[in-house]
Amino acid sequence: MMDNVSLVTMFTLAGLGEITNYRFILFALTLLCYFVIWMVNLTIILTIIVDKSLHKPMYICLCNLCINGLYGTAGFYPKFLMDLLTTSHVISYAGCFLQGFVLHSSACVDFSLLVLMAYDRYVAICRPLVYQSVMTTQRVSVFVFIAWLVPLYLVLISSITTSRSILCSSHIPKIYCVNFLIGKLACSASIANIIVPAFNYTFYFGHFIFIIWSYIHLIRTCLTSKENRSKFMQTCLPHLFCLIILVVCLLFDLLYMRFGSKTLSQSVQNFMAIEFILIPPIINPLIYGLKLTQIRNRILLFLFGKRLRAILISS
Repeated sequence: MMDNVSLVTMFTLAGLGEITNYRFILFALTLLCYFVIWMVNLTIILTIIVDKSLHKPMYICLCNLCINGLYGTAGFYPKFLMDLLTTSHVISYAGCFLQGFVLHSSACVDFSLLVLMAYDRYVAICRPLVYQSVMTTQRVSVFVFIAWLVPLYLVLISSITTSRSILCSSHIPKIYCVNFLIGKLACSASIANIIVPAFNYTFYFGHFIFIIWSYIHLIRTCLTSKENRSKFMQTCLPHLFCLIILVVCLLFDLLYMRFGSKTLSQSVQNFMAIEFILIPPIINPLIYGLKLTQIRNRILLFLFGKRLRAILISS
């Protein structure tokens, strides 16, 4: 048995087994969803890049949040669309680890960028006198670089430790690859496969604690000033909504992978599995695009031109 498992070169994605009868309808809906994700995220990205007045810390973070949305969904949708057109739902050994790396790192980068945005709002509202000196363009660029580098490094280490395991099966009960589930296919659990994920979970739980701490201070500060309350409603609420959506989607997936019941239908399992690569990439740019006045006005001006500019000025 051990000689055979070391030769695993392909994984079977078992989550696609019950969609044969309506795979073409699902293909059309998935393609439409992927198009919408690209459209809304690319609109925000180009708006921020083109308009120099939006080259500020919060908008730079938002731009990277949208870029990460495209990065993460690229790890799922193209492969999923191809699987919907075939009856053989398999993925190569290297492709499986690559997909798991992209999806995991994207979720972690999302969290890191949301932490950076929380820090930006904390400094802007709680320490406004030092905001310009603390959140300089150079410093924000370094923060954003770290927000990308650290998650990519941590997930890479996790992927490497998982890839060294000897596998006893090639059957993955999902519609995409997940490092945690690949690790469960190992014939025996190594210390590294326990310590590395535990460290990563603890590290990002620390992120969550920091966000709670920052919002405690933000709410206290906003209660003392009408101007600060206005800032909070304008810039913090979108961030808070995006954070809650991400945390809820990730918790659904993580809790199901660890404690999920096999009595749930495959369709429900699949929906729970794709929540974090379906909802945040669409909702995040829509929330910010609708709530942030500067972003919304720039997009409308780009779409409707001078006529709208006259209406906005007159109003």
